[in-house]
Amino acid sequence: MANIEFGCLPTTIGGMPQTDPREACAQVLHYLKDVPAWPQLPKRSYNENMYVQYSQGFPGVVVENERIYVDRTQAQKELEQFYTDFLADDYNKYAIGAEYAAGLHTFLNWDNLSPWAVKGQVTGPVTWGMTITDENRKAIIYDDTLSEAVPKLLRMKARWMEKVLSQISRNTIIFLDEPYMAAFGSVGIMLSEETVIGLINDVFSSIKGVKGIHCCGNTDWAILLKTNTNIISFDTYNYADSLALYPAEVKKFLEKGGTIAWGVVPNNPETLAGETVASLRDRLEEAMAPFTREGVPFKQLVRQGLLTPSCQIASLETEEAAGQALELLAELSADIRKRYL
Repeated sequence: MANIEFGCLPTTIGGMPQTDPREACAQVLHYLKDVPAWPQLPKRSYNENMYVQYSQGFPGVVVENERIYVDRTQAQKELEQFYTDFLADDYNKYAIGAEYAAGLHTFLNWDNLSPWAVKGQVTGPVTWGMTITDENRKAIIYDDTLSEAVPKLLRMKARWMEKVLSQISRNTIIFLDEPYMAAFGSVGIMLSEETVIGLINDVFSSIKGVKGIHCCGNTDWAILLKTNTNIISFDTYNYADSLALYPAEVKKFLEKGGTIAWGVVPNNPETLAGETVASLRDRLEEAMAPFTREGVPFKQLVRQGLLTPSCQIASLETEEAAGQALELLAELSADIRKRYL
């Protein structure tokens, strides 16, 4: 399914404000009929935040009192079995449990689902490895022993997720969410470009369908465009200029059949309240303009585009506001498709 033309269909980033997984799934499936994404519910429990959610099975991991860390002594005892499982491709042992992703399991058990495509998301290796620390609060990405296990764990999570989602649609999309890449090049991330690309491609190597990367801040897009991703997903609403700095790289990416997911619907309640389909269409066309000036046909940008919220919409706090964002997103998509396709 790689190199597919989405034609600016709408989908979402993952996080939703609900605590009831059925309510969240119903809302996603009402507005995003073609490319729904299973809802992450960080307000439901600590287990559902984007770091803890993918931690089950990591050697030495401890989740207690709303803290997650890796006990290095315990990790040393468990690493051998972890690598044995990894080499045996026993990814079912690393499934994401319902207590860590109620939205995913509710979504998987929903009756009569047959969307054209289906999207899932896994926290990317840079962000996960920078956020999870050992007992001394040192990020495990900087630990020679533990860092190699990070992409391996996420590979098994992504592989399992793709397998279960493929029961809903044969067209699967798995995003790696990499918010930490907004700090790349600062003292916040002491990783080389080569290391970042290697970590991301390591996780991508287990994904057979469409692969995407989402970063909701300003980042060095040239690095992410060098990975094996099929989709670049960014916060168009707040950072349209950040991708526009790389017109040649984006043009090359599109020529290879890549997709840009335009995060044009804001996830801030006050900002959202002031937007309409017309205002968001203007904003989207403005964000596409730098690329058309570089010789990318506007219709190509539309054909090779997805539309999303700027980032996850759990920040909208209420089910009503989330519904408003998804309704605007679906209406904007319908408007763009009717006008230009």
